[in-house]
Amino acid sequence: TLQSNHTLKDLYLDSLLRNIDIQAHIDSATKINHDEDNPDAAAMAKVIKSQLHSTTRAELAELQGVGQSLYSEINPLHLPEVIGLIGRHHDEGEVYMALKSSIAGLISTVNRKQCLQQKKTYYNAIIAEYRAKVEAVEAEIATIEAAEGHAVDMRSESLHRNKRRRE
Repeated sequence: TLQSNHTLKDLYLDSLLRNIDIQAHIDSATKINHDEDNPDAAAMAKVIKSQLHSTTRAELAELQGVGQSLYSEINPLHLPEVIGLIGRHHDEGEVYMALKSSIAGLISTVNRKQCLQQKKTYYNAIIAEYRAKVEAVEAEIATIEAAEGHAVDMRSESLHRNKRRRE
């Protein structure tokens, strides 16, 4: 709804597809577009009227054959702002319905910072573990290279000694 066309002023369904309930919601949305010159304000008004009102949202979901909760799609960090919008534009019953539908998401934000800090600590531990593995591999490579260098030195020394003996 926020990213849809907010300049559409009229839309009528073909008589074969016409559904009185759907047409009523279309008329409501296009009336907001007609009355509101600012597309952003029109978008906000339509979201508040259709998506943040539980009865209207349920009617639209049923008409569209969708049974998913709106609140499950909202980032839990934005839920307090959404519930505030509902409280400013609808009655307490709507606020209650919003809280009831989103309580799990709201509770999950309580320790969000602590949860993220724990994730950071976990990932830092994994990084440290792999750094130690890389250091061990580098040490083994250095040992191999040193042994190869020592072997080359020993061969050249041996050749040099054999050369002296012949002389």
